[in-house]
Amino acid sequence: MSEPARKRGLPTRVKMRHDTHFVEELTARHETPVGKMIPLSAIEPDPGQPRSAMGDLDDLVQSIRDKGILEPILVRPLPGGDGDLLAGGGVLYRIISGERRYRAAQEAGLYEVPAIEMEVSDEEALEIALIENLQRKDLTPFEEAEGYRMLAESHGYTHEEISEAVGKSRTVITESLSLLQMPPRVRDTAQALGLTSKSLLLEVLKARDEEEMIELLEEVARRGLNRDDLRQRLRRGDKGGRSSRRKPYVFRFKAPDRTFSLSLSFRQSEVDQEDLIRALEQLLADLRKPA
Repeated sequence: MSEPARKRGLPTRVKMRHDTHFVEELTARHETPVGKMIPLSAIEPDPGQPRSAMGDLDDLVQSIRDKGILEPILVRPLPGGDGDLLAGGGVLYRIISGERRYRAAQEAGLYEVPAIEMEVSDEEALEIALIENLQRKDLTPFEEAEGYRMLAESHGYTHEEISEAVGKSRTVITESLSLLQMPPRVRDTAQALGLTSKSLLLEVLKARDEEEMIELLEEVARRGLNRDDLRQRLRRGDKGGRSSRRKPYVFRFKAPDRTFSLSLSFRQSEVDQEDLIRALEQLLADLRKPA
């Protein structure tokens, strides 16, 4: 009886392939990608890949334990490496796309994973990783917008080409990129309040200034307003009793894993980064004092 305990990804009878999309167009410029089983020990993540946080891997780990890896990761050989000398050990490949699957496979205890080897340049590898990243469903509107900007500025994509690459309309791309006009303070406030509706954020962007944008975001969070509510409010010019006196600056932070949030209010209406750092350092110093 064969050894059933150790899952190794796709069954040998199943042909490995990647969904039909931009990857096939990119690889058409090079040799045909080769699908193979590669030991995890011979693969390393790309330190320059655009995705900085892997998120919660528990569900993916469990899925891999139950069914194996259903979609191969994309890798490229390292300079000077020989993909045929796996028995010699050492890192021979770098991940182009699929780092979450790679890390989940490690946690699931797999020895090797199905992978497609691609001969691409550093720039093309980043391009593929970036577009793969943009096809995720859990991106915030700002992460999505930053990704589109990188494709446009670093890789020369037009809005139409971005649209084709990620499978979204050109209007969606243009609207997303317009969110980058939002001032950093307003963006930080939206993220701290957990507001992730792109249509709502686009309405907030129509406000006259930074202070009004922040007030709108706070009202949305407080009253549960939707896009239509905001649209009507902006058309009426209703400022909700807004005083001519400028409000104190409030710094808000929410942990990525949502385990805690922090709100720090200042007397002045404008606070630069150095003032903020000094205030946080003072807070830490006070907390570390013996009781």
